[in-house]
Amino acid sequence: MIDRATYFAAKLAYETDATDVYLAQKAGEDITVVDVRSEQAWAQGRIPGAIHMHYSDIAVRAPKTIDDGRAIVVYCWSPGCNAGAKAAHVFASLGYEVREMIGGFEYWVRQGLPVQDADGVHRRPIDPLTNVPRIRTHADS
Repeated sequence: MIDRATYFAAKLAYETDATDVYLAQKAGEDITVVDVRSEQAWAQGRIPGAIHMHYSDIAVRAPKTIDDGRAIVVYCWSPGCNAGAKAAHVFASLGYEVREMIGGFEYWVRQGLPVQDADGVHRRPIDPLTNVPRIRTHADS
């Protein structure tokens, strides 16, 4: 049996959240964000800079399109969707350093972070239930 500190350290090694992904992108960290949802979901909106790779295509497409040394963050719709976990499992099986973004795209949007769609990049209103103040960048000033 592992102790709590070891458990939570391991959990943080395999998971991240919307705010941490956003801040990592803004800091220029070398991560590849992968949206593993359907084509229709991707068209409705996605994290700017993400690539689209449905979780069922990862085993074939990832080795051809993503360098094996890349740090990967995967996301699906919401906490009620396990496609992110399925995708993370496949990436990990292929040897990638992968983390799942808990909360999925739902929490990205609810926190008012930038969303990209056919009309460009924009922000949706912050859901007050998230109790997360808008993360400011130099571009917001």
